[in-house]
Amino acid sequence: MADSPRESVPSRKKTPSKRTRLENGSDSLRLIKKAVVVLTRLPEYKISALRPPTPQQFYSEDEVLSSSDSDMQWEPEGDSSDSDFVASNKQKTAKPKKSDTTRPPPAAPTGSNNNNNNMNQVTPIIISSAFAYCSHETTKVRPNLPEEEVKVDMMVLARKKPMRWQRGKIVETVTKEDGRVKYKVSFEEKGKSLVSGHHIAFDPTPKLEQLYVGARVVVQCQDNKFWFQPGVLAELPSRKNRLRFLVFLDDHTPVYVGLPLLHLVCRPLEDVLEDLPDSFHKHFMKRYLKDWPYPHLTQYRAGQSLNVELTGVQQRCEVQVVDCSLIQVVFQDNQQKEWIHRGSLRLEHMARFLELKAGEERKDDSE
Repeated sequence: MADSPRESVPSRKKTPSKRTRLENGSDSLRLIKKAVVVLTRLPEYKISALRPPTPQQFYSEDEVLSSSDSDMQWEPEGDSSDSDFVASNKQKTAKPKKSDTTRPPPAAPTGSNNNNNNMNQVTPIIISSAFAYCSHETTKVRPNLPEEEVKVDMMVLARKKPMRWQRGKIVETVTKEDGRVKYKVSFEEKGKSLVSGHHIAFDPTPKLEQLYVGARVVVQCQDNKFWFQPGVLAELPSRKNRLRFLVFLDDHTPVYVGLPLLHLVCRPLEDVLEDLPDSFHKHFMKRYLKDWPYPHLTQYRAGQSLNVELTGVQQRCEVQVVDCSLIQVVFQDNQQKEWIHRGSLRLEHMARFLELKAGEERKDDSE
């Protein structure tokens, strides 16, 4: 056995040698073990399913914009000289990685103002972004649920003026000769009013399954808790909007609110837009609901300059804050601050983009 060419086994009492010798007269061989790590990338749908909703303080605007694989970038066709909507940096047309989007932009060299001016003058990209991960979040169809009863002595929110609804009690139900039902409401503050079913809202908080994009709602005013304003529900809670509801008030003001501030209109019209006055807001809402869940949005960054319509005139302003689908701007002339939707027709870039898009649609129809 001693003459057999077997590998020598070191004693357990000794430290094993790093070099193993073969006793067959050949050169010694050194065996080196290397650890190998194999990484397997999970599909995006598995990553989304495993990723819990992220609180607002840990969520950046860039992550909101890039978290959906279905985001589509819109650029006008034709020569680049005619484009007002594509940023000069062509790399922005590709979807950025999260590791890149969370980094702040590099600081400009001291004494160099040209770079800052160029950044402010860069025109935004128009994108069409999916706002949900589940099918029920994208719906804009009223759910088929039984209607809640509206009866005497019920507390409701009723219209007192077009943009002023107040809490009151139904004291009488009136049926007109043509069959229409009216409700006489006695307001808590003072006064009475005879209103239709689409001008009263339930006082209790609605259930989630009752809400959908396009629903007619009433929102509690932030400045006066006894004052409520009508609007149309525009976004359901998702990771895109940090789990909030977006509502467009009838005066075109966009607001993010929580469920406790929402109230569902009792008997909405078949077409809720018929309840809106004829204005650019009604035109905007018609296009918004048509495009949902892929609304057109402009991409802006804090510090960027742009033109926004104010009292019928395009005025220069600067972006102060970007909050999901909204931006807060400050006008240069009077330092007035205002929240504006990133798809609003008041934005010069969006208005011109839609003009080009409408022209292309007319051209396609004619052909």
